[in-house]
Amino acid sequence: MIQSTHDKPVPLYAALADSLQQLIEQGTLRAGHRVPSVRRMSLQRDVSIATVIQAYTQLEDRGFLEARPQSGYYVRPRLPLETPEPRMARPMAKPSYVGVNDLTVEVMTLSSDPSYLPFGAACPHPSLFPTKKLARLLGAVGRDDPTLLGRYAMNWAYEPLAREIARRYLQAGAPLSHEELVITVGCAEAITLSLRAVAKPGDTIALESPAYFGFLETIQSLNLKALEIPTEPRTGLCLDALRDALHHNEVKAVMVMPAFQNPLGCSMPDEKKESLYRLLADYDVPAIEDDIYGDLHFSERRPKPLKAWDTDGRVLLCSSFGKSLAPSLRVGWCAPGRYLERVRRLKFTNTLGTPVVLQKTVSDFLRNGGYDHHLRSIRRAYQNQVHLFTTAILRHFPAGTRLSRPQGGFILWVELPAGVDTLQLHQNARARKINTAPGALFSVKERYRNCLRMNCGIPWSPEVEHGVRTLGELARAQLPA
Repeated sequence: MIQSTHDKPVPLYAALADSLQQLIEQGTLRAGHRVPSVRRMSLQRDVSIATVIQAYTQLEDRGFLEARPQSGYYVRPRLPLETPEPRMARPMAKPSYVGVNDLTVEVMTLSSDPSYLPFGAACPHPSLFPTKKLARLLGAVGRDDPTLLGRYAMNWAYEPLAREIARRYLQAGAPLSHEELVITVGCAEAITLSLRAVAKPGDTIALESPAYFGFLETIQSLNLKALEIPTEPRTGLCLDALRDALHHNEVKAVMVMPAFQNPLGCSMPDEKKESLYRLLADYDVPAIEDDIYGDLHFSERRPKPLKAWDTDGRVLLCSSFGKSLAPSLRVGWCAPGRYLERVRRLKFTNTLGTPVVLQKTVSDFLRNGGYDHHLRSIRRAYQNQVHLFTTAILRHFPAGTRLSRPQGGFILWVELPAGVDTLQLHQNARARKINTAPGALFSVKERYRNCLRMNCGIPWSPEVEHGVRTLGELARAQLPA
């Protein structure tokens, strides 16, 4: 029987929960490990099954365990509570054109070179995706209707896929009509079409700061101006700073990633999304929402997109299956609300349509129920990898390093001590066959020179551990002895 070490007797389930929690905190039971089944634990500790269930439930409530359907209970990854988070940037003085950054091309090029550790680009490892099953589906689609390979894809959307996407958003609390969707060549095309639909060259676009460098490159290619808005590392866009920017500037659109923003990983609470929508309505400004990480949450519930509060069609919702299912199929979508006809015309002139053979492959995968099972698996993998990277960075990087605490996705934002220049770190790391994404890439004015975005979409291995350790050593070498 379990004996309580407290002066007062405690229930057996509470004593068992405390005992297991201690093993987790000591590292005996590590993140991602499966704990004994309810029946086995009952036999090991000589308690009833009901006692074990109560203990496991209490550890779930405390955040130490998670239940996986038809699999059992697992130790949940937990970040150290004392880890300091990155600091929020100051507002930008005025909008600015984006300069061409050759480093972006270098980072993306090195990310596809297998001889480099891919810490720079936000590209998950192929082993995380159901590639064999998708390959069989793709082959079957081509065999069943070979004409799909011999005709142009002149369409807005393959209807069965549009219905599947709309159904999933309905479950996420954002009712969409399948007829509102335009299927695009990845999320990047959806973003580009949305920007072209709401702005013309010379116009100003407000966006979160630090900003995904792909957004900055797109804004630059369209000859638009960027206005960076400070973003809180946990709750997203600073609404006071946005309100001030809207008041003093003629902003044509706000680009936002409410769910697990790239690169901060922050997630905007529902009440803040509602306030953001009201602010946009007050100034009559549209929002371009990138929801590409929305399905990759670590909690039980998918976050609602900003589109859930859209009552007048001012939110252009963009996303794709690139981070969750099949990067190479390049199947994305846009739900552009009041801008539907404009986006459709732009889609026609841009790429005519998205190949139906690819749309049907994804649609068949979604319809057979495989997607939800796959999502559960890939979310667990991402959560575990974020935990492992976090632990290694805290162990190997200089004292004073700050880390984001994402609750979804697979990206970490690392703020190093002020004496570290991550542009120099990138060059030094490249010589060691390590590719990084320096913080300067994520700002128009090359701010965040002591910051780094880390791609955690790589299965943990001794090689990855060595790469993180090497980065830490290179960073420490820049600091005074």
